[in-house]
Amino acid sequence: MAPKKAKKKTEGGGSNVFSMFDQTQIQEFKEAFTIMDQNRDGFIDKADLRDTFAALGRLNVKNEELEDMVKEAPGPINFTVFLTMFGEKLKGTDPEETILNAFKIFDPDGKGHIKADYIKEMLMTQADRFSKEEVGQMFSAFPPDVSGNLDYKNLCYVITHGEEKD
Repeated sequence: MAPKKAKKKTEGGGSNVFSMFDQTQIQEFKEAFTIMDQNRDGFIDKADLRDTFAALGRLNVKNEELEDMVKEAPGPINFTVFLTMFGEKLKGTDPEETILNAFKIFDPDGKGHIKADYIKEMLMTQADRFSKEEVGQMFSAFPPDVSGNLDYKNLCYVITHGEEKD
């Protein structure tokens, strides 16, 4: 008798992937999944990934790269698998406090902001150096205020929560 795959596993206290996200997040993931499922068969495969990259302007994606992406999944990538994979990736995100503490190193007075020119210099000259383009992307997403300061507390919130505080 073939196992029924539609039933949810409950042994071992396995947590339901849908409980990891709120309804709004699940809806956003569903929209992303639908966009990526180019042939609308309910699964994301190499052809879907290739078409998604093409739609984003990246045409020469190597087959090995697509295979590596698909291999990250334990099997065919339906929406539940897709959501589980994102849940596992997001679990690896540093907690907000850890990211804040990293920024506080550059803010000994505890003002909650850092001079944008200073953080740009640090990002481009230290450790895993950012390119001009990467720094440009960061500042277009998180522009400094009129005084040239980067509000790193808000930046940390957005990194860990995905949206700005009101």
